[in-house]
Amino acid sequence: MKKLIVLSLLTAVMKSAVRMLIVALIVVLAAGCGGKALNKGVSGDTEKGVKVKVLATGSPIHGANGVYFGPDGNLYIGSVFGREIIKMNPNTGEILDRIGPERGVESPDDLTFGKDGSLYWTAIATGEVGKIGPDGKKSTVANLGKGVNPITIKHDDGRLFVGQAFMADSLFEVYEDGRQPRLILEKTNSINAFDFGPDGFLYAPSPMRGLVVRINVENGQTTTIASGLTIPSYAVKFSPSGQLFALEQPTGKVLEINIQTGQKEVYAVLESGLDNLAFNSEGRLFVSNAQEGTIVEVFPNGTHKVVSPGGMIAPAGVAVLPDDKGSERVYVADIWMFREYDGRTGRQEGYVHYAIPKLFPPHAVSADGQNLLVVSRIFGGAVQVWDPEKRETVATHRGFSYPSTAVRFQGDLVVADVGKVIRDTSGKRVTLAELAVPGGLATRGDNLWAADRAKGTVLQLISGGTTLTPPRVVATGLASPEGLAVGSDGNLLVVEAGTGSLRRIDLANGAVTTVASGLKLGAGAEAPTPPPGVFSGVAVGPSAAIYVTGNKANVLYKIGYSR
Repeated sequence: MKKLIVLSLLTAVMKSAVRMLIVALIVVLAAGCGGKALNKGVSGDTEKGVKVKVLATGSPIHGANGVYFGPDGNLYIGSVFGREIIKMNPNTGEILDRIGPERGVESPDDLTFGKDGSLYWTAIATGEVGKIGPDGKKSTVANLGKGVNPITIKHDDGRLFVGQAFMADSLFEVYEDGRQPRLILEKTNSINAFDFGPDGFLYAPSPMRGLVVRINVENGQTTTIASGLTIPSYAVKFSPSGQLFALEQPTGKVLEINIQTGQKEVYAVLESGLDNLAFNSEGRLFVSNAQEGTIVEVFPNGTHKVVSPGGMIAPAGVAVLPDDKGSERVYVADIWMFREYDGRTGRQEGYVHYAIPKLFPPHAVSADGQNLLVVSRIFGGAVQVWDPEKRETVATHRGFSYPSTAVRFQGDLVVADVGKVIRDTSGKRVTLAELAVPGGLATRGDNLWAADRAKGTVLQLISGGTTLTPPRVVATGLASPEGLAVGSDGNLLVVEAGTGSLRRIDLANGAVTTVASGLKLGAGAEAPTPPPGVFSGVAVGPSAAIYVTGNKANVLYKIGYSR
């Protein structure tokens, strides 16, 4: 990753993440659009002859962030996008438990255990420092505001320390007796996953500077002990024998660092996207991958074993382009990665990691001739024109708040943003309609449709090139409609995230029928971001095959008719 790209990424993180979260709290619940509805009711029967198959399968984890071993010997994994803490058998990879919102856990980034077996975690989106005690009861230790990230306990005295990274920038000692948290440092340069060394000092990576620093938690005095790490480097941990290990996220390197000399040695090389690491009591090393959702065990000889496989972690938008072999190339926006699949075999043919400004984290995607429109909600709303052959960005459109999806219409860019649908004509932007929570967009010829997720409606915004004021209501009574596409028969297909179904809307009479049901989608939003947190997309290929992203199960569906 070029240095310029990395510096741009980090600048974008600091400047845009706060704005993103502020916008996330202001979901515009605008008045609905008028017009006479044609909807004749929703039929729940799956259409005869429809065949649904899982074309591609991703990770069983929605991204693996902080990791720590519990007193039971199992590995506990924080998953921000999964909104859960996963309990995993480190020998088999079997998932033993998922602790999510229904048990008080939300967007956990990092975690640790106390001497009494209590589980602590940081909820990066809400600011909570949470705790589940040995009795299973959940409580809030503190709320430090957005961006709470690294957490650890000084085990010789049980003191709890929490940092903020990227969205804020401080280090605190947190108390469980009701006292206000003690501010140790401000402007820490977003130190991330840290650990106490055998000397009693706190060691932390400084991702934005490629450093590892030592901090005296009594007075905040900070000393650099190693430099020259590839940016960003998100985590350091000590082994039971007292050796310090660090990760380089973009290179996939696991480093061993001498805390006296700062000398670095490559211990192992894994895939890029590394997030955190943990040692069990026997000194076995496990590493998490945020972008792939992988958990691997790393051995002293530099080899590794996959404990839990990687792949799609939050498949959202989907688009299809024909290839020169008579098949279809299916592109999936997967939060941190942009993946390409063979539409016939489901084999992953390629992928691109986000690297601002080359490619922002992808949330939704649609075909744009031979190019693709890629929508990003994270680190500032952007829509990019991506050339899949050259693997480069042709154009970048900024200044959107929190876009859901985008399409090309009559040569213009149309974007579903927070509370409205925007038409961009050579940089001049006008609002086509105000929607409570815009979902998908679909276009054919001079006609444009949009879904309103909050109100459960699909509306026609433009008919025969004429903007409808108010828009015409095509269908009502849908449960959280998101992805929208025009089917091979000219009618609309809509992903109903609330029921895990793909519906067809007959544009002649407004009848809504079920094409396929029982789809594992509708992952929802991580609080407090506005829905859809992970978009449920649909696209139709030249072969008439329908592709739908199953973001609950991390799968890509292919739907068609059996012959």
